[in-house]
Amino acid sequence: MEAKKIQRCACYTRKSHERGLEQSYNSLDAQREATENYIASQKLNGWQLIPERYDDGGFSGGNMERPALKRLLADVKAGKIDIICVYKLDRLSRSLLDFMTLAEMLEQYNVSFVSVTQDINTSTSAGRMMLNILMTFAQFEREILAERILNSVAGAKKRGKYCGGVPPLGYYVSGKSKKLVIKKEEAEAVRLIFELYLKYGSPKKIAAELNQKGYRTKSWTSQKGNFRAGTEFNTSHIYRILANPVYTGKVHHKGNVYQGEHQAIVPADLWEKVQALVKSNNCGERKSPSINSLKGLVRCGYCGGIMTTTYTILRNRRYSYLLCSKDYKRGKSICPLKRVPVGDVEKAVLHQLGALLRAPTLLANTYSIAKEKEIVVKKELEKQQKELCSALDDLREKFYSESGKSNPKDKELLNCQDEMMRVNQELLDVDCCMKRMKTAPISEKDIIGALSDLEPFWEELFPGEQQHLMNLLIDNIVIYKDSMKMEIKTDSITALVSDIVSYELTKEKHEYGHKG
Repeated sequence: MEAKKIQRCACYTRKSHERGLEQSYNSLDAQREATENYIASQKLNGWQLIPERYDDGGFSGGNMERPALKRLLADVKAGKIDIICVYKLDRLSRSLLDFMTLAEMLEQYNVSFVSVTQDINTSTSAGRMMLNILMTFAQFEREILAERILNSVAGAKKRGKYCGGVPPLGYYVSGKSKKLVIKKEEAEAVRLIFELYLKYGSPKKIAAELNQKGYRTKSWTSQKGNFRAGTEFNTSHIYRILANPVYTGKVHHKGNVYQGEHQAIVPADLWEKVQALVKSNNCGERKSPSINSLKGLVRCGYCGGIMTTTYTILRNRRYSYLLCSKDYKRGKSICPLKRVPVGDVEKAVLHQLGALLRAPTLLANTYSIAKEKEIVVKKELEKQQKELCSALDDLREKFYSESGKSNPKDKELLNCQDEMMRVNQELLDVDCCMKRMKTAPISEKDIIGALSDLEPFWEELFPGEQQHLMNLLIDNIVIYKDSMKMEIKTDSITALVSDIVSYELTKEKHEYGHKG
């Protein structure tokens, strides 16, 4: 009797929660025992369990980020496994998309998959069909479970319950009741924040005073025992605290506010006064323009942070500035770089780009591009000339046809005559432009003049086009008090040159056309 080929079997187990893993015999052990027994029952078919363990304790089946699963797949690719055995289908994955990806990979490496409690074996067509059906139900079960959790949280919030997460500053979570309880020393900082806002109306000043007095943000310990120490306050912390209704004894969920089970730290009258002042300040607050050509490109040379845009209005005129984002959030300003006018930076950038474009090698390349563009423009003009001549002939024929009738319609004759005059004028413009381009073709002097000053070209662009152009050409800009560094994407310079030449040729075409 011919001996069966050895089939190397790997046992994979998974448990979603860490709870119970400390026990001497847990869920992972139970899964492995059942799987090992199944593999032993297939000994006559050549099945043999490999000693390597693949156990994921405390990992969800909704994604592939599991250490044991990654080791398992690495061994599959290394050719160490022939069959993967699991206790139940959802132990390997609860996502239909992830499982289909796994199935394709296993098929690629000629590895079978077996679920010992569901009688599924992907080495057979019937097993593959059952696998697809069960995976669909597994994902459906997972989605239903997620919906139940969301509904449960929404219901708990409506009843004013705390639903986990990092407790806000001023509270801790009671071990027994799982309710928010006031933490005296932190609650003092919260009340002080609300009182100082009525006094200053400035989160920056509040953060500076809190830091000076030694107050810090929330310190907490995660469920896994990792300690997170509090840091100095910045403006973002202050804004979040001022907007959080939890300090009035309430909870919020998806835009709705409900009465909570916990005690309030901030009295209702103080809360209302602060919210009214916040609203008033926000109405007068001037936010960044929607589009800024330098957005995301400029960094502070001292702090390394992105420079954000703000503006002020003086005598009905808007002045835009760049601010160091890191320094703006600090309680106390320490960055030597204050407000920098956007226009000054933009002009400096255009000047540097212009200097780069005037390099001899680039000028020669630009002249070559310009001549090619000129040929294209000439062809377009010739095509336009033919179309206009044809249209004018048709209009003349129509005009003489109408005027030759016994009862000509005056209105149609006038309309036809007006159209003839318009087309004739367009034809004269095109002829004049073609004559100009023939007698005075584009020269190197014209190219030098076009590249000497980018501002006219720049002003013709829409704000969105200006921003796109800056991102196309510039990698980053670093600003200091008295200097600026700029890294340019040299590969994109040719695209800019082409655009400038097209602009100049188009402008010339229109100018000489209208002069004619």
